[in-house]
Amino acid sequence: MSGYTTYKQWQRIEAHADMLGFRISNPKHGHWGSNEGRDQVAICPKDTELPTFTRDAEVFVGTFREVEIFLMGWERAQQYDMMLRLSDKKKRKTAEDKERERQRIVAEKLEQKKVWGILKGEQQLNPI
Repeated sequence: MSGYTTYKQWQRIEAHADMLGFRISNPKHGHWGSNEGRDQVAICPKDTELPTFTRDAEVFVGTFREVEIFLMGWERAQQYDMMLRLSDKKKRKTAEDKERERQRIVAEKLEQKKVWGILKGEQQLNPI
């Protein structure tokens, strides 16, 4: 069966990325700098995970093998932090929730500023 091993590798990478809070996507900036024209994939944060990154940020771009190595390194870095008792899943989740709340408050204040600008007549409702 042609391409079966590539498909299985894709599924394995996708599952590992999902476990770490990433999703697989197509690189935005094409294939420049790629290794001998091989297929490139990008890793981006999932919508609800990793709040310190913007949603469309490409955290890493590379071939299947390079992405596997990056994900293994990311996981081992987390394990190393836990081994040194610098961080654990609970602390990481608390910090991410705190960052999400901070981002929500900033967005809410920006929206309030826009509403007050419209009410005061400083801004148009639908600027062209």
